[in-house]
Amino acid sequence: MVQIKINLDENEMPKYWYNIVPDLPDPPEPPLNPFTGEPAKAEDLETIFPKSLIMQEMSNERYAKIPKEVLEIYKMWRPNPLRRAVRLEKILKTPAQIYYKYEGESPTGSHKVNSSVPQCYYNMKDGTELLTTETGAGQWGCALAYACNLFEMDCKVFMVRSSFEQKPQRKTLINLWGGNVVSSPSMETEYGREIIKQTPDIPGTLGIAITEAIEYAMKQPNAKYSLGSVLNHVLLHQTIIGLELKKQMEIIDTTPDYLIGCCGGGSNFAGLIFPFVKDIIDKKSDIQAIGVESSTCPSMTKGEYRYDSGDAAGKTPDLKMYTLGCQFVPPAQHAGGLRYHGMAPLLSQVLNSGFCKAESYREYDVFKAGHLFSKAEGIIPAPESCHAIAAVLKRAEECKKTGEKKTIVFNLSGHGFIDLYAYEKYLTGKMVT
Repeated sequence: MVQIKINLDENEMPKYWYNIVPDLPDPPEPPLNPFTGEPAKAEDLETIFPKSLIMQEMSNERYAKIPKEVLEIYKMWRPNPLRRAVRLEKILKTPAQIYYKYEGESPTGSHKVNSSVPQCYYNMKDGTELLTTETGAGQWGCALAYACNLFEMDCKVFMVRSSFEQKPQRKTLINLWGGNVVSSPSMETEYGREIIKQTPDIPGTLGIAITEAIEYAMKQPNAKYSLGSVLNHVLLHQTIIGLELKKQMEIIDTTPDYLIGCCGGGSNFAGLIFPFVKDIIDKKSDIQAIGVESSTCPSMTKGEYRYDSGDAAGKTPDLKMYTLGCQFVPPAQHAGGLRYHGMAPLLSQVLNSGFCKAESYREYDVFKAGHLFSKAEGIIPAPESCHAIAAVLKRAEECKKTGEKKTIVFNLSGHGFIDLYAYEKYLTGKMVT
């Protein structure tokens, strides 16, 4: 049985990112200044972001041109092939056709470099010398360290404590690319020291790590803060995934019935579906877009749609999003990238408007799904990506029962080669949640 790949030529790689804002039925709710409660202005953000990225964040233009310097770096791994999971289909005995975009072939092994590279490029052009950030599972920290290395900038990463302890290889990768990484909460910021004093054994959260990264950046010369998900400009950069997919679907003259992706902050799922959402809004397509999150951090399925702070200390603008509350502390699960308390505002708006759906799955069930996928397709998926696979298997089973030949497409956001410790826990019966 031959694996089917739908390739794009290098010259067919998208030259523009897609901004969904002008195509939404209603304008997005603006971020609010946390001190005044008024809509945040560009100058409110200039202490932590470069002007060029603030312009993208607030843009109403449908397309943003990808700089040629960024395109040249993208060509190291893009365009990604669209693969059909024929062996998985055979094992499942399903009439469904299952396709996946595999972002694990990037230099750092995940989709995160789609945004870290342009973010570093724009920061470099604006004179930034140091970028600070948070990271959950470590994929974003690795991606930013790699991109900072390309553009000769320093990188400081605050890594959520639970993942810092579970994934030492991520720390090594960050160090190899020249980044400096510390466990969060840390003793390097006032906020970190306060948290450690109050709750010494806290596993850490992305909200805490964001607060630390922002505080650190604001006290350093020529430093800015970089976020790996949630904000509009990050989702914008990730649309290269869905734009490539649209071209590949056209090549095989097929329209997806399901588009599925895992959701932590929302960047890879939004990047997958946003180029298709306009047709859903206009009722030209009945595609079902499904975002899948962890049952231990279910912002979309159990959170409230309201304004909330993006970080634990209220230093960032308040965002209209699905949220569990900025003080929410999830358990130390292995899908460390799915532990953020909120969901990207643009994706939250799309969900609240009914243009996509959300589901959550238990940790054991998602690793079971990832295990089956690895045996069928030979790729070890990241724990985060296993959530998407669990939803794929559910749809494939439904097709088996009904006999419908649906087309299921999902984003395999990264590989899990550095997550084998978690797979070992699953295989030895120590994973019970």
